[in-house]
Amino acid sequence: MENLTPLFIALTGIAVLLQAGVLVAIFVALKKTSAKMEALGTEVKTKVLPTIAQAEAMLTEIRPKVEAIAEQVQASATLVRGQVERVDATVTEVVDRARLQIIRTDDLLTRTLDRVERTSDIVHKTVVSPVRHLSGLMQGVTVGLEFLFGGRGRRNGGSRESRGPVPQDEMFI
Repeated sequence: MENLTPLFIALTGIAVLLQAGVLVAIFVALKKTSAKMEALGTEVKTKVLPTIAQAEAMLTEIRPKVEAIAEQVQASATLVRGQVERVDATVTEVVDRARLQIIRTDDLLTRTLDRVERTSDIVHKTVVSPVRHLSGLMQGVTVGLEFLFGGRGRRNGGSRESRGPVPQDEMFI
């Protein structure tokens, strides 16, 4: 076992040297990365920070205008809402009035048509029917008088059936 001790010491030395090499490699890689990050940080400071400052200044300048526009839009929306409500109330009132007038007009037309129908019936019963009766009576009297005074029926020679239709009779057929 005494022989193995120098071997273990040598292996431990190699492992320590290997670890030192890895640590040196990590150090070099970190140094390169750190240099790149510093360059990137400098670039951000020179390019992005002025842009951010300009954007901030612009937002500071625009903010009152945007707030004023928002207030005006809100006021306009309130006015428009009020006007729409007024128009809605007016349209509703007009529709209600139109509906009422249509109902009244319908009732008026119905009553008028009923009265026209009743009047037509009354005229038929009081004028047309008596005129027909009177016409029939007059025809009867005329035929009777012709028979009494003429003796042969009608003057034109015979009855109406034998001589043909009179133009007045054709109108009513």
